Amino acid sequence: MRKILGLLVALLMLSSIAAFAQDQEEEKSTEIDFSVGSDVVSRYVWRGTDYSMSPSIQPAIEMSTSGFAVGFWGSYSFTGFMGPELDFYLSYTFLDEMLTVTVTDYFFPTEAVATNRYFIYEEDRTGHIFEGSISFNGTENLPLSLMVAANFYGDDARKINDDPNSPDFNTAEGIQYSTYIELGYSMDVKETALEFFAGFTPNKPADADAATGYIGESGFYGHTMGFVNLGLTASKEINITEQYSLPVYTSVIFNPMAENAFLVFGFTF
Repeated sequence: MRKILGLLVALLMLSSIAAFAQDQEEEKSTEIDFSVGSDVVSRYVWRGTDYSMSPSIQPAIEMSTSGFAVGFWGSYSFTGFMGPELDFYLSYTFLDEMLTVTVTDYFFPTEAVATNRYFIYEEDRTGHIFEGSISFNGTENLPLSLMVAANFYGDDARKINDDPNSPDFNTAEGIQYSTYIELGYSMDVKETALEFFAGFTPNKPADADAATGYIGESGFYGHTMGFVNLGLTASKEINITEQYSLPVYTSVIFNPMAENAFLVFGFTF
């Protein structure tokens, strides 16, 4: 209950800040913009975890106006080895694009899970994960970014009762409110944009069972608190014709908690 009340208070505060910022800013254009495109990546690695194990295509569509944006984003493995993903998001950017508040609905459609259907939203059955986040996007003179995100409803990692003598054995006991914090720094070197990032999860460490050594789930990003996403993304545009250039990027990613590392190449069209 305290967590729910805290979330409501936070949302009210963010709404008040957004309203104040909107009153203070100059009147913005009400023109509606649409963007359609896709990325192609050698691996889909998100916040330090591999979700495709193969190349993936990631289409996106967005409508935006006056700082508000609504859109869909997806990821689909070329081999179909891992499950697809379809995300829906709402965001508002204000204070001269310095702050962004976002609510994201993550969904992983798969026929392997009978109850994982898009229009099922009951907390104990849904395949959706709802996340709220707030981001400081930096400024021209301060190229630092900070994002804090937390799951607040749905199929977040759950506490599992692993006591075989309990009537509630092997059942979920509540979501973990998995949280992710990322600090970024950007700079340009000649014609290449560099972005350094460090992602951390503060979730409480899980306790190991004394008899079996089994560690229950403690969060969406890992079984303890720590760094899960360290690395660098380098991006540039390659001229194809006089009128068209292709944005390409490469990321080197380390996940200290999982003791894993990735080198990912992608391009946008």
